[in-house]
Amino acid sequence: MAFEWFVRLGPGTMPVSSSPHSGVATRCRMTSLEETLRSGRFAVTTELTPPKGIDLSDLLARAEALKGWVDAVNITDSPRARMAVEPKSVAHLLLDRGLEPIVQITARDRNRIAIQADLLGAALLGIGNFVFMHGDLPARGDHPEAKGVFDLTTLEMLGAARGLRAGRDLAGNALRGAPHLFLGATANPGAADLAAEVENTRRKIDAGAQFLQTQAIYDPQRLARYLEAAKPGNVPLLAGVIPLKSAKMGAWLNANVPGVSVPQDLLAELEAAGPEREAAVGIDIAARVVRAVRDLCSGVHIMAIGAEGRIPEILSASGVR
Repeated sequence: MAFEWFVRLGPGTMPVSSSPHSGVATRCRMTSLEETLRSGRFAVTTELTPPKGIDLSDLLARAEALKGWVDAVNITDSPRARMAVEPKSVAHLLLDRGLEPIVQITARDRNRIAIQADLLGAALLGIGNFVFMHGDLPARGDHPEAKGVFDLTTLEMLGAARGLRAGRDLAGNALRGAPHLFLGATANPGAADLAAEVENTRRKIDAGAQFLQTQAIYDPQRLARYLEAAKPGNVPLLAGVIPLKSAKMGAWLNANVPGVSVPQDLLAELEAAGPEREAAVGIDIAARVVRAVRDLCSGVHIMAIGAEGRIPEILSASGVR
């Protein structure tokens, strides 16, 4: 007779089913984010970057303030190759506070053994949402002498995670207990080579991506063209939104972030607002973008970059919360 027990108590608890005949236990319940996306409810995610150090008071305060406003919070993995607290520990603390985490995993710092071990360890802590990405090169970060690992590509990491979910590691060995993992990947609708980005998206979906989070979008038409070409089907897509704090910030994004294109009319609108009102106009622009993409995708991923306190304002003005 199959039986079921709980491997953790409180938020994030997942039941585990096991058959005495197979000897394999599998976490079978969907994550809260997965349930939201599969239900068709418009989802909102954001992201927070752990600090360089163990004082999480600021991060936890930002996260607590977003309760009821966002469905899940990405915890970044040493972005821009700047060393910070690893994400699954922070995600575990968010779960303890009733917040749904998404752990980012990059190929930069781990080989295939460490990546699979981290996924299993995260699952033991009740963490089920993951986004896989290449990762910034160490030479661009604060430890430029570090050696990048890049043992697996993003596609191979997705494949490895899908294998773990099916009860096998990359070497084909059977697991003693298989985790339930909700697998995400990134997309860039504004990429200069749309055909190549569409092909890359299709490969990620084929490799096992179950949801997508995109680079920042300011022109809904670009997103519509991308979706028409990529045809992600039943794979939910969350459109990226970065609230602009100033015209200077918009110009910097245009010059330095591939695939991000802030239209000139928006830059002019910010410029005309002047220093005292630029940030407020940026919030209004973000709300307009959310409204414009609402019928195109399954949700939005708001990358507030330190301005998380204004996310409720954006969502209220957009009408999605």
